[in-house]
Amino acid sequence: MFSVNASKIRLRNAGTQAIVRRNAGVTDRDNLIAAQVREIRAGAPAFQRCQRAQCHLLTDAAAQEIRGVYVATQVHQEKEHVLSLDSIRGIAAVTVVVHHVIRMPTFLAAFSTPPWIECTYFRAGGFLVDLFFVLSGMVMSMSYVQSDFGRFSLREFMVRRFARIYPLHFVMLIVLLLFRLLRIGLVTLGVIAAMPAVFEVNNAYSFILNVFLLHSLGFLDYLNWNAPSWSISVEFYTYLVFGLVVLAAQRLGSVRWLYASAAVLAVASWLALAVWIGREEIGAQYDFGILRCFASFFLGVLTVKAVSYVPRAMSPAAKGAIQFAALLVALVNVCFIEAWPWISYLAPLTFSVFLGSLLAFPDAAVLPRLLVMKPLVWVGKRSYSIYMVHAFVILLAEYGVRAFGHRPIAWLESIYPGLPATLNLFALIAVVLVASDFTYRRVELQGGKLVRRWLQDNRFFAGAPATNST
Repeated sequence: MFSVNASKIRLRNAGTQAIVRRNAGVTDRDNLIAAQVREIRAGAPAFQRCQRAQCHLLTDAAAQEIRGVYVATQVHQEKEHVLSLDSIRGIAAVTVVVHHVIRMPTFLAAFSTPPWIECTYFRAGGFLVDLFFVLSGMVMSMSYVQSDFGRFSLREFMVRRFARIYPLHFVMLIVLLLFRLLRIGLVTLGVIAAMPAVFEVNNAYSFILNVFLLHSLGFLDYLNWNAPSWSISVEFYTYLVFGLVVLAAQRLGSVRWLYASAAVLAVASWLALAVWIGREEIGAQYDFGILRCFASFFLGVLTVKAVSYVPRAMSPAAKGAIQFAALLVALVNVCFIEAWPWISYLAPLTFSVFLGSLLAFPDAAVLPRLLVMKPLVWVGKRSYSIYMVHAFVILLAEYGVRAFGHRPIAWLESIYPGLPATLNLFALIAVVLVASDFTYRRVELQGGKLVRRWLQDNRFFAGAPATNST
């Protein structure tokens, strides 16, 4: 977690030029520094052991410098997530999966009756992407503004965000590329029949844009490859804008300037979508998705600040009532979008109020206790994988339904209306959860560590330790 580039550690004190002797062996300065760096990379407890065992071998100035580097590595250690917010993210990710399944044209054509849980909430579930954006803004604000303002490094911040989102995005992009090549090969061999002629969106141009996370910044007018990744594209560049705002506020020495900028970006983006562009609803994706992300993300940044002014002197029951009311308003808002699309512009606000209530009242009755249940926390930790993997699983399921044929589906439908669609839905969710658990452990965690370590060890990306603003 505390990766450090060895080039950052230079013992300038003249006394450190002496050779350090220990037992019968002789260890020179560079070998000892390398050992210290390995200890720092292992984490805080290991570094503490290092302090007890080896720091006395160095001069006071040298030991102090290594401790300084250790402190510098903590500047961008992201804070622990609020478990209830993690669980909400997981619920939202599963909602998006259900939304895409019940709205998929292949399944609508194959199943005469929709799944049993099909309702207006799930039909409008795609708008929970705005909840992701609000929540992301809140997490970034808690991690980099509330406690670390004045010690912010844009380079380190972007390295961490890139390492967080890119490995899984790239892996799924390669998986879809291999699947496309396989499909082309099977069609060429006559094993499967080609689908009806449509405009091919998964082409070389869109692939290159995906590699650089540019595929939802107005260069294309269609979704492509891993379609849900449109939001990852706009969120990555929103991180960059957020980092620039924090850096500017830090240089100015004014956190008020940061919040003022966040307010301007949120309101201006919201107005641009609603008034200037004149969209009927807020659901921009590949075209003006960056404005949609700005509006919700920076609203999330402001939400964390607003929570600090919320009075806490009330009973757990009262706090629980506020949370339940905020949840009800958010759910009603989503459910009404189908009938009144314009109301989707209120979704980011209702999401921020609900999420803010969870952050403000962690000791409230009912909801916080429900949201820290292990199954919900488990899903929440894998929410990014669920979101990024599910489109490919749905793609495979589409081929599976076509291969299954109409007669077995009709037989299941005769047993109980909606049975085949419901079985398909829950089977898909189960496969998505299994696949996302694998990608979470092997790609998100392990891949993220490898990418972060490589970037931080690379001289081009590794920056100097952050310093306090003056």
